[in-house]
Amino acid sequence: MSGHSKWATTKHKKAVVDAKRSKLFAKLIKTIEVAARTGGGDPSGNPTLADAIQGAKRLSVPADNIERAVKRGSGEMGDANAYEEITYEAYGPGGVAFLIECLTDNRNRANAEVRTAITRNGGNPADPGSVAYLFERKGLVQVVKTDGLTEDDVLIAVLDAGAEDVTDTEEFFEVQCGATDTTSVRKACTEAGLTVDAADIAWVPGTTIELEDEPARKVLRLVDALEDLDDVQNVYANFDVSDEVLASV
Repeated sequence: MSGHSKWATTKHKKAVVDAKRSKLFAKLIKTIEVAARTGGGDPSGNPTLADAIQGAKRLSVPADNIERAVKRGSGEMGDANAYEEITYEAYGPGGVAFLIECLTDNRNRANAEVRTAITRNGGNPADPGSVAYLFERKGLVQVVKTDGLTEDDVLIAVLDAGAEDVTDTEEFFEVQCGATDTTSVRKACTEAGLTVDAADIAWVPGTTIELEDEPARKVLRLVDALEDLDDVQNVYANFDVSDEVLASV
C-alpha cells in the first residue's frame, strides 16, 4: 500500500498539468455526485460530500463543476445518474493483491474493461473474497506539515478521536483510524488548529510485498491500465517499493 500511495501521490500531482487531468476531474465529479445523492447536498451535514469537495478543490477542479455536481447529485437539476458501486478483486504480477473500486452506469462494460486490463497486464481476476480479506477498511487523514509541528503533536490532538497511528511522510503527517472515526479525527485536527489536506477512507493491506525494478514496473503498468478506465475510481494493492525503485520506474 505504501508503494502505491507514493505512486498515487505522484500521479495526482502530474495529473494537474498533463493530458489525464480531464479524466481525473471526471472521477472526482462522479464521487461528489454519488456523495450528494447518498447523503444530501449540504456539506456541513454530509461529511462524505465535504471530503469529496475538499479533494476536488485540492486538485484544482473548477468551482462551477463542483457546484453542478452537487446539484445533480442532490436532485436539484433533475434525476441524478444512477451509478452502481462494484468492487473487483485480482492478483497482479508477483502475486500482488488488488482491490478495484468502480462507479458505473453500465455493469457489463465495467466487467469487460476491468477483466481485459487485468489479463492484458499480467494479472488474473480473482473470486469475491479471495483478496478482500488481506485488506482492512481504514480512514486516512493527511495533516499539512508546518514549522515546529511534530508527530507527537498530531498524535496528542487526535488520540481521543479514535486515531490508531500517525506516520511522518516526506510531505505530510498521515493519521490512520477506523473508517467510522474518519470524520471525528478530521474534526479533532481542525479544532486543534491543524490543517487537513485530505481525508479519505481506503482499503489498507495487513502485509505488503516488496517489489524490485522489473516486478514494480509490471505492477505499476497494471495500476495505470486500471486507473485509466472511466469506471474505475480507486485501485488498492498490497505492494511496497523503495524510493529508489520508485524513482527508477
